[in-house]
Order: sequence, then C-alpha cells, then structure tokens
Amino acid sequence: MSLSQKSIIVTGASSGIGRATALELARQHARLVLVSRDAASLESLAAAIRTDAGSSGAEVVVCAADVTADRAPATIVRAAVDAFGGIDVLVNAAGVIATGTVESTSDEAWDQMMHINLRAPFRLMREATPHLKARRGAVINVSSVNGLRSFAGVLAYCVSKAGVDHLTRCAALEMAPHGVRVNAVNPGVTVTSLHRRGGMNDEQYDAFLSRSKETHPLGRPGRPEEVAALIVYLASDQAAWMTGETIPIDGGRHLTCLR
Repeated sequence: MSLSQKSIIVTGASSGIGRATALELARQHARLVLVSRDAASLESLAAAIRTDAGSSGAEVVVCAADVTADRAPATIVRAAVDAFGGIDVLVNAAGVIATGTVESTSDEAWDQMMHINLRAPFRLMREATPHLKARRGAVINVSSVNGLRSFAGVLAYCVSKAGVDHLTRCAALEMAPHGVRVNAVNPGVTVTSLHRRGGMNDEQYDAFLSRSKETHPLGRPGRPEEVAALIVYLASDQAAWMTGETIPIDGGRHLTCLR
C-alpha cells in the first residue's frame, strides 16, 4: 500500500487521529504537510518522523495555521505546492466537540462547531480542488458516528458531522468526472484528547471511556491508529473504486439503538 512520494496534507496533525494518520503515512514514505495551530507539537511530530527508521524516505513540512482563518486554505495549499509541486491527498482531520442542547447551545458555540468541523474542510477542499484534479487525487474527511446517528447533548457536533458526511457525498459526485475520490471515516469513541479539550475533566473522561465499553458492541473504545489505518487505505490506490462513502469504524456503535 505504498504512498511513496505522494504529496499529502493532514490537518489536525498535532494530536489524536490526525497525528496517528501522519505517522502511518510517513511509514508509507509520503511527503507530508502537517497542519495545526499548535506549532510546537507539529515540530515535535516532524522530528519524530525524521528520526523514525520506519519513516525513511518520508518528507515533512510544518504549516502552523488555524484552519478557520481567512487565509488558511491558500496558505496550506501553497505550502504543499511550493514544497512538493502539487497535492495528491487531502486529509481533513481537524475537529472539535462540545456539549449542548437545543436550549443551551449559544450562537457562538454553534458557529464555532460549524466553522471548525464543516466550513474549514469545505474551504480547504475548494482551494485544493484544482491541484487534486491535476493528479486525480483523493480527499478523506474525518467525520464521526455522530454524523450517522443522533445523540442527545451534543447537538451542534452531530449537525456539523452530518454536514461533513453530505459534503463528502456531494463533492464525490462533482469530482468523480475528474478522477478525484472523496470519502469519509466515521469513528466511534476513540481515545484521544478530543473530549477533554471539549470540557471533560479526567474523572468524567474515565467514566465516559468505561461507559463506551457498554455502548460499543465490540466492548471498547477505539484507538487512533485503527482509524488512521482506514484513512491510509482510502488514500491509496487499493481504494481506487471507492468514492462518496461514509465508513463507520466504531466497534459497531452505529448499529445500536439508544441505551
């Protein structure tokens, strides 16, 4: 499944699924543009890749950027084009979560969720499209089981991820005539810093993970490396006849009813 010399942008690369994806792509000898607001974590990741014997041949460029900023899409795409001459794959892994109901979700909280989780991937896809067309490339969006199923208490997050799923399907149809594939992965609960950054303290997060053993039929939360493996597959030529798919990777969570 070699992605040797492929130019790949990964947003949200400083932690969680984005970081695990960057590490696995490096082991496939890809040429990476790593994107995050956390410049220090990006530099640490880049150093880890450069010193990893299994990543020999990978090339890394760090692009510290807030994906919601006005100039972010142009800055990120220009970094890839300047470094590697074009773009083969775009992985939209940056995302946030927050709790909130119909009554308690403020306009500010709603807009933040939409801007980071939905608007930013759309804008980056739009900016990258000419380059993806030129190389008949691929886009992989990191969505969530919350995009496929409804869950109480995380209203804006669910809506944003449902938007990502439909963005994926619509873009897949539009870009298919140009040989560009667009797919999404829909993880269940995965052990990352996402929920703690979304407001959970350590005690709440431990209880949440414990509860996940019951809510996921396979009896455990997922690992970021497991989701990364699916992303890498979708980026590769082995998935050359797949587009418009929103693929659950959630230990069976999407199969269950409310409990």
